[in-house]
Amino acid sequence: MASGDTRALIAQAVERLGEEVPALRRLKLVIRLELRARGDAPIWRVEVPGPTIEKDPAGDARVDVSVSRSHFNELAADGSLAHWVDAYEHGHVRVTGDSAVVKLLGNVIARQLQRA
Repeated sequence: MASGDTRALIAQAVERLGEEVPALRRLKLVIRLELRARGDAPIWRVEVPGPTIEKDPAGDARVDVSVSRSHFNELAADGSLAHWVDAYEHGHVRVTGDSAVVKLLGNVIARQLQRA
């Protein structure tokens, strides 16, 4: 997949999650997104709001998200918030980084799921 296609897919995923969880739209955050594939793991810097998406090591990221490329493609194209949570709970999506930020994200997502 070309870099431009990946950038568009990342933007689509960010927009879809922002629509489902409006509180995430206001959050200022830099995310390091690792898309694991066979023998390759490109790293993307995703800055929200925006999003601003660059192929960059994202040294200033507060949160690291690691997901296999195949799972990401499915989640970005058709995944709802519940699908992302399910993938996280089954270990397909890993989230690490600043523990306070990770906890905040978890609380916001849990509250949104309770409302839905």
